[in-house]
Amino acid sequence: MHCSTHTLFRRGRLYHRLVLTATVLSCFAALTARAQERPAGAVLDLGIRSQKTIGLYTENGITAQFAHTKLANQRLYIGVTYVTSRLGTALNSNAIKQDNYLASVLYLFRPNWLVRPLVRLNAGYFRADYGSDLFRDLPQTSLLTSPELGVCVCPRFPLKLNVSVGYNLLTGDGVTGPGTLYPVFVQTSLTWNVLHKSTH
Repeated sequence: MHCSTHTLFRRGRLYHRLVLTATVLSCFAALTARAQERPAGAVLDLGIRSQKTIGLYTENGITAQFAHTKLANQRLYIGVTYVTSRLGTALNSNAIKQDNYLASVLYLFRPNWLVRPLVRLNAGYFRADYGSDLFRDLPQTSLLTSPELGVCVCPRFPLKLNVSVGYNLLTGDGVTGPGTLYPVFVQTSLTWNVLHKSTH
């Protein structure tokens, strides 16, 4: 089967991204050998999220998630996220400006481990800004639904590194939905528990 140079290049870039992510996770785990203890009260993680749609744009933004001992013993997190290409590929370029508004439910497995498997379900709203009235008849908005699978690195201090792969169940082809809404994405989030109280 013939494979173009462009396709090989894209696959190579994806492979290097995955290797880099795995290396960062390994180094992070090695430097923080003890797992994070679950706080006695509520958790409010605030931070940044970087999301890469495979074959298209990079989008960056902010994220927040809340957990409490009464929510599945702090295994269940409820969150909100905003990511946009305005802070990614579309920054200082002609790429399409698009915004993602998400609400999510996340569940952490193995809550006493340093590296904890996770599943997340997102639901939200997508909007693309084509920047010209010439494209006003094209689909610009869509609902979002996407499951994610990944891991959360939780060191002994109140920082979380979250890496996962997601799949948009609702996508577009430029006719029945926005043409820049692709299915597969990878994301990395870095958050800090702002409700953490030091014991020292």
